[in-house]
Amino acid sequence: MEEANKEVAEIRNLNFLEEIIESDLASGKCESIMTRFPPEPNGYLHIGHAKSICLNFGLAKKYGGKTNLRFDDTNPVKEDTEYVDSIKEDIKWLGFEWENERYASDYFDQLYEWAEELIRKGLAYVDDQTQEEIRAGRGTVQTPGVESPYRNRSVEENLKLFREMKAGKYADGEKVLRAKIDMAHPNMLFRDPLMYRIIHAHHHRTGDKWCIYPMYDFAHGQCDSIEHITHSICTLEFDVHRPLYDWFIEKLGIFPSHQYEFARLNLTYTVMSKRKLLELVKNGFVSGWDDPRMPTICGIRRRGYTPESIRMFAEKVGVAKREQLIDLQLLEWCARQDLNERSNRYMVVQDPVKLTITNWEPGKVEWFDAPLNPADPEGPSRKVPFTGEVYIERADFMEEPPKKYFRLKPDGEVRLKYTYIVKCQEVVKDAEGNITEIRCTYDPSSKPGAGEWRSVKGTIHWVSVDHAKELELRIYDKLFTEPQMGSIPEGKDYKEYLNPESLTYGKGYAEPALLEDRSGIAVQFERTGYFFKDPDSTPEHPVFNKTVSLKDSFKF
Repeated sequence: MEEANKEVAEIRNLNFLEEIIESDLASGKCESIMTRFPPEPNGYLHIGHAKSICLNFGLAKKYGGKTNLRFDDTNPVKEDTEYVDSIKEDIKWLGFEWENERYASDYFDQLYEWAEELIRKGLAYVDDQTQEEIRAGRGTVQTPGVESPYRNRSVEENLKLFREMKAGKYADGEKVLRAKIDMAHPNMLFRDPLMYRIIHAHHHRTGDKWCIYPMYDFAHGQCDSIEHITHSICTLEFDVHRPLYDWFIEKLGIFPSHQYEFARLNLTYTVMSKRKLLELVKNGFVSGWDDPRMPTICGIRRRGYTPESIRMFAEKVGVAKREQLIDLQLLEWCARQDLNERSNRYMVVQDPVKLTITNWEPGKVEWFDAPLNPADPEGPSRKVPFTGEVYIERADFMEEPPKKYFRLKPDGEVRLKYTYIVKCQEVVKDAEGNITEIRCTYDPSSKPGAGEWRSVKGTIHWVSVDHAKELELRIYDKLFTEPQMGSIPEGKDYKEYLNPESLTYGKGYAEPALLEDRSGIAVQFERTGYFFKDPDSTPEHPVFNKTVSLKDSFKF
């Protein structure tokens, strides 16, 4: 009975795509599954693509299938090998490997042959109308479209014109190839959709071999069919394209790939539009595609998010059939969960005030062992130098503290983390009344692991003045001030909502072991947050990006 209940629970936890796949496998509709991730190489991938990557590769892995990486390189004007390389790097960073690396351009010859086949079947024709005339002739949802005056050309004439298009006889926009379906169809995409357009531009793979390029709706389904993709998983905006996807496959009588749609990811305080992200980069609102404020995979990688946290995020978001707006705090929560388990800890003081231990032997340096991660107390440790002058956070001292204040105060005691208990004896101020030094005494008998243990309620972090390493800190916040960027008022420019405080700079003073960290992931600045060493860092000028704060109010 227990096993039966467990099986029922597992079935109930399946998302709708898993239910479809399990049904297809059980019925024999397919013996194994084949998915694909088909990005257009015209920009950098963002967190929404990461969800799609995790879904396509994850489903294939779960059911013993395979996933192809196929670049939809059908528009040479916008595409570049820079984007191809970045996409491959992002997928590998997320922890996935594709079965085959393919390109839509691999199939240009086959797609062209199929286009001629549809012409011979009387299902495609060459149209001389301009783009504006074609758009106007499509009609509206309420009114049928108007047939092109070129719609009834003979098969022979259409073949001749299409071959001349391929040979480069005509200029960009002079002619197009359209499918002949139904100009009154309720699905606007069925009103004689474009199949090919003329683009005289150098292609990043095929060079100048082609000057006609297939449209997405003509290329996508057929490329899936060639690769025997069993489950072509797209985002929800492509649901209206699915009937056309099926129509081309049916008319050509080729492998019946099928498309399924899920809700794309919308995240608060950001935009996912490639056009808008490109505008932010080109106009200098951000430093580049990998700016840590950007939702791009390379941006969140530079900020310090781990691939494990992104995969966790994709899993928590789940798979839905309706559009959803996900709180950015969930992404931060996932980063925190992962980093809390694995990241090394170091002490860094960001707003320092000097604490002098008056009864410390001048010149003496004592080294303390501190665990790199308290979750693993028997694991690796680092050596922390302690001297008679240390920096503490200015906020860790108050002259007139409120009740239940357990940090340092006049005549009060705290433990300097990993070391001794100190007691405040005197406060030194400058002419303006600012505290410049706190003078304390230390209790030699309070050394951890020696003598008689004495506890105090407050423990604060610190850094030896003589050993402190100065850091540049880049503090990142939300890129926009409006949480629902997808529904800003009409007539408003999304750039009006850019957060002027999305990047601020600070300094930190770190214990020396931090600069020797080789973990490759963000580290925890104790009591502060998680920070990741930026590629701009040099040995002489270390730079750390704030990944995420240590705590938040978000609860999952």
